[in-house]
Amino acid sequence: MGIIEGNELHGDHTETADVVVIGSGIGGATAAMVLAEAGKRVIVLEQGGYYTGLVDPIDPSRPGRGTLDQREDDMFARIDGERGLATSTDGRVPLSFGRCVGGASVHYWADSYRAPADRLAQWEREHGLEGFGSDDLAPYFARYEADLGVHPAPDEYFNGCNRVFRRGVEALGWQGDRVPQARRGCVKSGYCMQGCAYNAKQSMLVTYLPRAIRAGAMVFADCRVEAIALAGGRACVARAAVLNRDTGEPTGRVLHVKAGAVVLAAGGYGSAALWVRSGLPNTAGMVGRNLTCNPCAMAFGYFAEDIVMWRNIPAAFGCLHWRLRRYEGGRYREGGYLLMPNQLGPATLAALLPGAGADHRDRMARMANLAGTIAWIDDADTGRLAVGSAGRAQYRVPIEGANEAVLRDAFEKCAHVLLAAGATEVFLADTAGTRIRDERDLGRIHRISFGPGAVSFPAPHPGGMLRMGPDRRSSVVSCSGEAHEIPGLYVTDPSLFPTALSVDPSETIAAFSMVIADGMLARGLG
Repeated sequence: MGIIEGNELHGDHTETADVVVIGSGIGGATAAMVLAEAGKRVIVLEQGGYYTGLVDPIDPSRPGRGTLDQREDDMFARIDGERGLATSTDGRVPLSFGRCVGGASVHYWADSYRAPADRLAQWEREHGLEGFGSDDLAPYFARYEADLGVHPAPDEYFNGCNRVFRRGVEALGWQGDRVPQARRGCVKSGYCMQGCAYNAKQSMLVTYLPRAIRAGAMVFADCRVEAIALAGGRACVARAAVLNRDTGEPTGRVLHVKAGAVVLAAGGYGSAALWVRSGLPNTAGMVGRNLTCNPCAMAFGYFAEDIVMWRNIPAAFGCLHWRLRRYEGGRYREGGYLLMPNQLGPATLAALLPGAGADHRDRMARMANLAGTIAWIDDADTGRLAVGSAGRAQYRVPIEGANEAVLRDAFEKCAHVLLAAGATEVFLADTAGTRIRDERDLGRIHRISFGPGAVSFPAPHPGGMLRMGPDRRSSVVSCSGEAHEIPGLYVTDPSLFPTALSVDPSETIAAFSMVIADGMLARGLG
């Protein structure tokens, strides 16, 4: 069927291919689909397992496994990297990433924005990118949108949380618009982050991976790539440990894939770490630097009306009013984030909401009346990766400094929207459970503690640690996507973005991957 799982490999195994793709998320799946449909022999290696909903995504005439079961506890363990428990070095920033066939697209919200023209122009102006301007990417964006059925969210997708968010944004006079969605036949179950059991959310699991497989690609699940090897200075081998899916531990079996080219798409957190573990060249010392990950601010509000935030889609209406940072006299004033309604399931709410005992029980008893807002900040300061002697990746994400100023303003705007929408009580998910009764209380946000353990800043959109650019002194990969120092090694995930994108990155990852894969074909993969 094109997907081989770890328990089907009973000994060491070797495969040959034109291209081996490491990672099956948006970057890897897109590259695999383009290359396979061009007639290349493609093998995809995925560390995570293979999970499906009610219908098999490869053969829709067959029933699926039902392993996308809409249980939050099950699905964190199955499709989220490190079971959703990975954090930055100081514990303040939970690192959100996918680990399953389909990658993070299986748990993403399906928001599908084109890269803003101003950001692409900045990348060209300040980082020297060529071939990735708005005009260059327009046909690739159009192709992706047609393939995945991207469309503005219609009224039927608006749940209570989306409705009050729109009400608040409009009351404040901020710019708000319907969010473009990659969905077909949505049943509005609300379990988008647990993997869509109905194949309605257009993840790579149900779109580009099946296309790649129909064109002859093979996907190996439960195979953690341990190293990328070179021959004659050229990337040509990926060595993977076959894992026991239940324990995540190696079985002792090894899979080798020998290929003419290697596509590295292990994700914004994973690709740079694999580069370091493999001992690949890093003369300029740029690998693992410039980490951006969009740390989040969140606020919550109770309403007299029913909200039920965990039904229907997460974000039908978004606010781009504050996307760009604003300065006065050279000093930061406000903005620098994408502001959205939030969607969390009951189990996640129970873990996140402040308080204990009777106070926490009271909050949970009223959760059907709870609405949430979230702001993904456009990182002002960047972090970096360190890989310890045991090979464990550690990520430093700065909260103090420029990021702190943006986060505090984002918290304020998150709360302000809920107040403007008519919330009876607004609070933050800090340990103090800071309450905001009216606009006069918004100043409290600038005094709350951001210390370790005081508040959490989930970070779902990593990138930057294998930065693209023409100058090998300040970047890792060229504008062809090929590593400056390693012929035959290409990167097609957000690791190559020069800065944070300022919108959800999924569509831009796919467009960059298409451009790079087309270039590989034009050059005969050389």
